[in-house]
Amino acid sequence: MEREKKREEAEKPFTLTPHQIHRELDRFVIGQEKAKKVLSVAIYNHHKRLHDESGLIKKSNILLAGPTGCGKTLLARTMAKILNVPFVIVDVTNMTEAGYVGEDVEICLQRLLDAAGDDLELAQKGVVYLDEIDKIARAGGNRSITRDISGEGVQSSLLKLMEGCEVSLNAKKKQLQMEKITFDTSNVLFICGGAFEGLLDSIENQPIGFSPGTADIGQEINGKLTQDSLKKYGLKPELVGRLPVLCPLSELNGHDLTRILTEPEDAITKEYQLLFEKDWASLIFEEDALHEIANLALAKGTGARGLRTILEDVLLPTMYDLPGQDISECIISKETIHTKIPTIVKRGQAAATVSP
Repeated sequence: MEREKKREEAEKPFTLTPHQIHRELDRFVIGQEKAKKVLSVAIYNHHKRLHDESGLIKKSNILLAGPTGCGKTLLARTMAKILNVPFVIVDVTNMTEAGYVGEDVEICLQRLLDAAGDDLELAQKGVVYLDEIDKIARAGGNRSITRDISGEGVQSSLLKLMEGCEVSLNAKKKQLQMEKITFDTSNVLFICGGAFEGLLDSIENQPIGFSPGTADIGQEINGKLTQDSLKKYGLKPELVGRLPVLCPLSELNGHDLTRILTEPEDAITKEYQLLFEKDWASLIFEEDALHEIANLALAKGTGARGLRTILEDVLLPTMYDLPGQDISECIISKETIHTKIPTIVKRGQAAATVSP
Protein backbone atom coordinates (compact mmCIF):
# COMPACT_ATOMS: atom_id res chain seq x y z
CA MET A 1 0.00 0.00 0.00
CA GLU A 2 2.72 2.44 1.00
CA ARG A 3 4.81 1.46 -2.02
CA GLU A 4 1.95 2.26 -4.41
CA LYS A 5 1.41 5.60 -2.67
CA LYS A 6 5.08 6.56 -3.06
CA ARG A 7 5.04 5.64 -6.73
CA GLU A 8 1.85 7.63 -7.36
CA GLU A 9 3.39 10.66 -5.68
CA ALA A 10 6.58 10.33 -7.75
CA GLU A 11 4.62 10.05 -11.00
CA LYS A 12 2.51 13.17 -10.45
CA PRO A 13 2.97 15.84 -13.14
CA PHE A 14 5.82 18.24 -12.28
CA THR A 15 4.47 21.76 -12.71
CA LEU A 16 7.06 23.85 -10.86
CA THR A 17 9.12 26.38 -12.80
CA PRO A 18 12.72 27.24 -11.78
CA HIS A 19 11.41 30.37 -10.01
CA GLN A 20 8.90 28.28 -8.06
CA ILE A 21 11.57 25.71 -7.21
CA HIS A 22 13.74 28.55 -5.89
CA ARG A 23 10.88 29.62 -3.62
CA GLU A 24 10.53 26.04 -2.39
CA LEU A 25 14.23 25.99 -1.53
CA ASP A 26 13.77 29.31 0.32
CA ARG A 27 11.31 27.57 2.67
CA PHE A 28 14.09 25.42 4.11
CA VAL A 29 17.44 26.97 3.14
CA ILE A 30 18.71 30.41 4.17
CA GLY A 31 21.14 32.30 1.94
CA GLN A 32 23.11 30.68 -0.92
CA GLU A 33 21.07 32.52 -3.55
CA LYS A 34 23.46 31.71 -6.42
CA ALA A 35 23.43 28.02 -5.50
CA LYS A 36 19.63 27.99 -5.32
CA LYS A 37 19.39 29.45 -8.81
CA VAL A 38 21.78 26.84 -10.22
CA LEU A 39 20.01 23.97 -8.45
CA SER A 40 16.53 25.21 -9.43
CA VAL A 41 17.46 24.84 -13.09
CA ALA A 42 19.14 21.48 -12.38
CA ILE A 43 16.00 20.11 -10.68
CA TYR A 44 13.79 21.40 -13.46
CA ASN A 45 15.90 19.81 -16.19
CA HIS A 46 16.38 16.55 -14.28
CA HIS A 47 12.64 16.05 -13.98
CA LYS A 48 12.24 16.66 -17.70
CA ARG A 49 14.91 14.04 -18.29
CA LEU A 50 13.05 11.49 -16.14
CA HIS A 51 10.09 11.78 -18.49
CA ASP A 52 12.04 12.02 -21.74
CA GLU A 53 11.82 9.10 -24.16
CA SER A 54 14.10 10.47 -26.88
CA GLY A 55 17.33 9.89 -24.94
CA LEU A 56 18.66 13.29 -26.02
CA ILE A 57 18.56 14.90 -22.55
CA LYS A 58 21.71 13.83 -20.76
CA LYS A 59 22.09 13.48 -17.00
CA SER A 60 23.74 16.41 -15.21
CA ASN A 61 25.25 15.30 -11.92
CA ILE A 62 26.09 18.09 -9.48
CA LEU A 63 29.09 19.12 -7.38
CA LEU A 64 28.48 21.29 -4.29
CA ALA A 65 31.62 22.90 -2.87
CA GLY A 66 31.69 24.95 0.30
CA PRO A 67 32.80 25.02 3.97
CA THR A 68 31.32 22.78 6.62
CA GLY A 69 27.89 23.80 7.86
CA CYS A 70 27.03 25.99 4.85
CA GLY A 71 24.04 23.89 3.75
CA LYS A 72 25.31 21.41 1.15
CA THR A 73 23.50 18.38 2.58
CA LEU A 74 20.34 20.39 3.30
CA LEU A 75 20.21 21.62 -0.30
CA ALA A 76 20.61 18.08 -1.63
CA ARG A 77 17.95 16.73 0.74
CA THR A 78 15.53 19.52 -0.19
CA MET A 79 16.13 18.85 -3.89
CA ALA A 80 15.08 15.24 -3.41
CA LYS A 81 12.02 16.37 -1.46
CA ILE A 82 10.97 18.66 -4.32
CA LEU A 83 11.50 15.89 -6.87
CA ASN A 84 9.64 13.53 -4.51
CA VAL A 85 12.11 10.68 -4.96
CA PRO A 86 14.12 8.48 -2.56
CA PHE A 87 17.23 10.13 -1.11
CA VAL A 88 20.32 8.72 0.60
CA ILE A 89 23.53 10.20 2.00
CA VAL A 90 26.71 8.16 1.65
CA ASP A 91 30.10 9.09 3.12
CA VAL A 92 32.61 8.23 0.41
CA THR A 93 35.46 8.05 2.94
CA ASN A 94 33.97 4.73 4.09
CA MET A 95 34.14 3.31 0.58
CA THR A 96 36.99 1.20 -0.77
CA GLU A 97 37.82 -0.24 -4.15
CA ALA A 98 36.10 -3.55 -4.91
CA GLY A 99 37.94 -6.51 -3.40
CA TYR A 100 39.19 -4.66 -0.30
CA VAL A 101 37.81 -4.48 3.23
CA GLY A 102 35.16 -1.78 3.46
CA GLU A 103 32.04 -0.74 1.59
CA ASP A 104 31.94 -1.12 -2.18
CA VAL A 105 30.61 1.87 -4.10
CA GLU A 106 27.44 -0.09 -4.90
CA ILE A 107 26.37 0.39 -1.27
CA CYS A 108 24.78 3.71 -2.27
CA LEU A 109 22.46 1.89 -4.68
CA GLN A 110 21.57 -0.73 -2.07
CA ARG A 111 20.62 2.02 0.37
CA LEU A 112 18.63 3.80 -2.31
CA LEU A 113 16.71 0.59 -2.95
CA ASP A 114 16.05 0.26 0.79
CA ALA A 115 14.84 3.88 0.95
CA ALA A 116 12.40 3.13 -1.88
CA GLY A 117 10.99 0.13 -0.02
CA ASP A 118 12.53 -2.23 -2.60
CA ASP A 119 10.56 -0.52 -5.36
CA LEU A 120 13.14 -0.79 -8.15
CA GLU A 121 11.40 1.60 -10.53
CA LEU A 122 11.19 4.31 -7.87
CA ALA A 123 14.76 3.73 -6.65
CA GLN A 124 16.12 4.17 -10.16
CA LYS A 125 14.82 7.77 -10.10
CA GLY A 126 16.38 8.59 -6.73
CA VAL A 127 19.06 11.01 -5.56
CA VAL A 128 22.39 9.93 -4.04
CA TYR A 129 24.41 12.49 -2.07
CA LEU A 130 28.10 11.53 -1.98
CA ASP A 131 29.52 13.40 1.00
CA GLU A 132 33.20 14.27 1.58
CA ILE A 133 34.07 13.72 -2.09
CA ASP A 134 37.08 16.00 -1.64
CA LYS A 135 38.60 13.56 0.87
CA ILE A 136 39.27 10.97 -1.85
CA ALA A 137 41.18 13.39 -4.08
CA ARG A 138 44.86 12.74 -4.72
CA ALA A 139 46.86 15.22 -2.65
CA GLY A 140 48.08 17.90 -4.98
CA GLY A 141 46.91 15.85 -7.92
CA ASN A 142 49.92 13.53 -7.62
CA ARG A 143 49.62 9.76 -7.78
CA SER A 144 50.63 7.87 -4.67
CA ILE A 145 53.48 5.40 -4.89
CA THR A 146 51.36 2.83 -3.04
CA ARG A 147 47.95 1.68 -4.22
CA ASP A 148 45.26 4.08 -3.04
CA ILE A 149 42.32 1.75 -2.42
CA SER A 150 40.14 4.37 -0.73
CA GLY A 151 40.92 7.37 -2.95
CA GLU A 152 41.75 7.12 -6.60
CA GLY A 153 40.36 3.57 -6.73
CA VAL A 154 37.01 4.75 -5.37
CA GLN A 155 36.92 7.58 -7.88
CA SER A 156 37.39 5.06 -10.67
CA SER A 157 34.67 2.79 -9.26
CA LEU A 158 32.20 5.70 -9.09
CA LEU A 159 32.63 6.56 -12.76
CA LYS A 160 30.38 3.86 -14.16
CA LEU A 161 27.64 4.49 -11.58
CA MET A 162 27.53 8.21 -12.27
CA GLU A 163 27.63 7.76 -16.03
CA GLY A 164 24.86 5.14 -16.03
CA CYS A 165 25.23 1.38 -15.90
CA GLU A 166 23.48 -1.79 -14.75
CA VAL A 167 24.44 -3.24 -11.38
CA SER A 168 23.35 -6.53 -9.81
CA LEU A 169 21.91 -6.04 -6.30
CA ASN A 170 20.11 -8.04 -3.64
CA ALA A 171 16.46 -7.14 -3.08
CA LYS A 172 14.50 -8.22 -0.01
CA LYS A 173 11.33 -10.08 -0.86
CA LYS A 174 8.56 -11.61 1.22
CA GLN A 175 9.51 -14.16 3.87
CA LEU A 176 12.95 -12.45 4.03
CA GLN A 177 14.06 -14.16 0.84
CA MET A 178 16.73 -12.44 -1.25
CA GLU A 179 16.50 -12.03 -4.98
CA LYS A 180 19.03 -10.67 -7.46
CA ILE A 181 17.84 -7.66 -9.41
CA THR A 182 19.44 -5.40 -12.02
CA PHE A 183 19.66 -1.75 -10.98
CA ASP A 184 20.03 0.78 -13.84
CA THR A 185 21.72 4.00 -12.65
CA SER A 186 21.02 5.97 -15.84
CA ASN A 187 18.37 8.15 -14.15
CA VAL A 188 19.89 8.33 -10.66
CA LEU A 189 20.99 11.88 -9.87
CA PHE A 190 24.36 12.00 -8.10
CA ILE A 191 25.21 15.06 -6.02
CA CYS A 192 28.77 15.25 -4.71
CA GLY A 193 29.60 17.50 -1.77
CA GLY A 194 32.84 18.57 -0.16
CA ALA A 195 34.60 21.44 1.59
CA PHE A 196 37.53 21.50 -0.85
CA GLU A 197 39.62 23.45 1.64
CA GLY A 198 41.92 25.93 -0.05
CA LEU A 199 40.35 25.53 -3.46
CA LEU A 200 38.01 28.50 -3.39
CA ASP A 201 40.20 30.86 -1.39
CA SER A 202 43.79 30.28 -2.46
CA ILE A 203 44.07 29.05 -6.02
CA GLU A 204 47.34 30.20 -7.60
CA ASN A 205 48.37 31.73 -4.25
CA GLN A 206 45.74 34.47 -4.46
CA PRO A 207 44.02 34.66 -1.07
CA ILE A 208 40.40 35.61 -1.60
CA GLY A 209 38.43 33.98 1.21
CA PHE A 210 34.68 33.97 1.63
CA SER A 211 33.00 37.32 1.89
CA PRO A 212 29.23 36.78 1.91
CA GLY A 213 27.09 39.57 0.56
CA THR A 214 29.64 40.92 -1.94
CA ALA A 215 28.69 40.26 -5.55
CA ASP A 216 32.21 40.75 -6.95
CA ILE A 217 33.71 38.26 -4.51
CA GLY A 218 30.91 35.83 -5.33
CA GLN A 219 31.84 36.03 -8.99
CA GLU A 220 35.50 35.37 -8.13
CA ILE A 221 34.49 32.29 -6.11
CA ASN A 222 32.43 31.04 -9.04
CA GLY A 223 35.44 31.51 -11.31
CA LYS A 224 37.66 29.47 -9.03
CA LEU A 225 35.45 26.39 -9.02
CA THR A 226 36.25 25.06 -12.48
CA GLN A 227 36.91 21.67 -13.98
CA ASP A 228 40.61 22.54 -14.25
CA SER A 229 40.84 23.58 -10.59
CA LEU A 230 39.13 20.35 -9.51
CA LYS A 231 41.62 18.31 -11.54
CA LYS A 232 44.50 20.17 -9.89
CA TYR A 233 42.91 19.47 -6.52
CA GLY A 234 43.15 15.76 -7.21
CA LEU A 235 39.87 14.59 -8.74
CA LYS A 236 40.24 12.35 -11.77
CA PRO A 237 39.45 14.11 -15.07
CA GLU A 238 36.94 11.36 -15.86
CA LEU A 239 35.08 12.00 -12.59
CA VAL A 240 35.13 15.77 -13.11
CA GLY A 241 33.69 15.23 -16.56
CA ARG A 242 30.69 13.48 -15.02
CA LEU A 243 29.94 16.53 -12.84
CA PRO A 244 28.86 19.20 -15.34
CA VAL A 245 27.01 21.33 -12.77
CA LEU A 246 29.53 23.02 -10.46
CA CYS A 247 27.94 24.94 -7.60
CA PRO A 248 30.06 26.86 -5.05
CA LEU A 249 28.53 27.76 -1.69
CA SER A 250 29.64 30.68 0.48
CA GLU A 251 30.44 30.57 4.17
CA LEU A 252 27.48 31.63 6.29
CA ASN A 253 27.79 34.87 8.25
CA GLY A 254 26.23 35.80 11.58
CA HIS A 255 23.11 37.27 9.99
CA ASP A 256 22.53 34.07 8.00
CA LEU A 257 22.91 31.92 11.11
CA THR A 258 20.44 34.08 13.05
CA ARG A 259 17.89 33.70 10.27
CA ILE A 260 18.48 29.93 10.16
CA LEU A 261 17.45 29.71 13.80
CA THR A 262 13.93 31.02 13.16
CA GLU A 263 12.94 31.44 9.50
CA PRO A 264 12.91 27.99 7.81
CA GLU A 265 9.74 25.94 8.14
CA ASP A 266 11.71 23.35 10.10
CA ALA A 267 13.82 25.86 12.05
CA ILE A 268 15.51 24.40 15.11
CA THR A 269 13.94 26.93 17.51
CA LYS A 270 10.49 25.84 16.30
CA GLU A 271 11.44 22.26 17.09
CA TYR A 272 12.38 23.08 20.68
CA GLN A 273 9.31 25.26 21.10
CA LEU A 274 7.17 22.29 20.11
CA LEU A 275 8.95 20.11 22.66
CA PHE A 276 8.18 22.65 25.38
CA GLU A 277 4.56 22.96 24.23
CA LYS A 278 4.11 19.25 24.87
CA ASP A 279 4.87 20.07 28.51
CA TRP A 280 2.38 22.97 28.39
CA ALA A 281 5.09 25.64 28.44
CA SER A 282 6.04 28.40 26.01
CA LEU A 283 9.70 28.72 24.99
CA ILE A 284 10.59 32.31 24.09
CA PHE A 285 13.90 33.42 22.53
CA GLU A 286 14.88 37.06 22.88
CA GLU A 287 16.49 38.65 19.82
CA ASP A 288 19.82 39.15 21.61
CA ALA A 289 19.89 35.46 22.51
CA LEU A 290 19.53 34.45 18.86
CA HIS A 291 22.39 36.73 17.87
CA GLU A 292 24.57 35.32 20.64
CA ILE A 293 23.91 31.72 19.55
CA ALA A 294 24.83 32.67 15.98
CA ASN A 295 28.03 34.39 17.13
CA LEU A 296 29.07 31.34 19.14
CA ALA A 297 28.55 29.05 16.14
CA LEU A 298 30.48 31.49 13.98
CA ALA A 299 33.37 31.61 16.45
CA LYS A 300 33.56 27.81 16.57
CA GLY A 301 33.59 27.58 12.78
CA THR A 302 30.87 24.94 12.76
CA GLY A 303 28.38 26.83 10.62
CA ALA A 304 24.70 25.94 10.83
CA ARG A 305 25.56 22.45 12.06
CA GLY A 306 26.79 23.86 15.38
CA LEU A 307 23.54 25.64 16.24
CA ARG A 308 21.84 22.50 17.54
CA THR A 309 24.80 21.64 19.78
CA ILE A 310 24.71 25.09 21.39
CA LEU A 311 20.94 25.03 21.91
CA GLU A 312 20.97 21.52 23.31
CA ASP A 313 23.64 22.53 25.82
CA VAL A 314 21.72 25.65 26.88
CA LEU A 315 18.30 23.99 27.19
CA LEU A 316 19.32 20.63 28.68
CA PRO A 317 19.04 21.66 32.38
CA THR A 318 15.61 23.19 31.77
CA MET A 319 14.33 20.21 29.78
CA TYR A 320 15.50 17.92 32.58
CA ASP A 321 13.50 19.78 35.25
CA LEU A 322 10.55 20.98 33.18
CA PRO A 323 8.25 17.91 33.27
CA GLY A 324 5.92 17.95 36.26
CA GLN A 325 6.42 21.64 37.05
CA ASP A 326 3.71 24.25 36.61
CA ILE A 327 5.69 26.46 34.21
CA SER A 328 3.94 28.66 31.66
CA GLU A 329 6.93 30.40 30.05
CA CYS A 330 10.66 29.84 29.68
CA ILE A 331 12.47 32.93 28.38
CA ILE A 332 15.96 32.60 26.86
CA SER A 333 18.02 35.79 27.04
CA LYS A 334 21.56 36.59 25.98
CA GLU A 335 22.75 35.86 29.52
CA THR A 336 21.01 32.48 29.48
CA ILE A 337 23.27 31.32 26.62
CA HIS A 338 26.21 31.46 29.03
CA THR A 339 24.63 30.79 32.43
CA LYS A 340 22.10 28.18 31.20
CA ILE A 341 19.64 29.77 33.67
CA PRO A 342 16.50 30.97 31.86
CA THR A 343 13.82 33.32 33.10
CA ILE A 344 10.98 31.12 34.35
CA VAL A 345 7.36 32.18 34.59
CA LYS A 346 5.18 29.88 36.68
CA ARG A 347 1.44 29.98 36.29
CA GLY A 348 -0.01 32.85 38.30
CA GLN A 349 3.46 34.22 39.19
CA ALA A 350 5.80 36.94 37.90
CA ALA A 351 8.92 36.11 35.93
CA ALA A 352 12.01 35.10 37.88
CA THR A 353 15.54 34.42 36.62
CA VAL A 354 16.10 31.24 38.57
CA SER A 355 16.69 27.62 37.85
CA PRO A 356 13.42 25.79 37.14
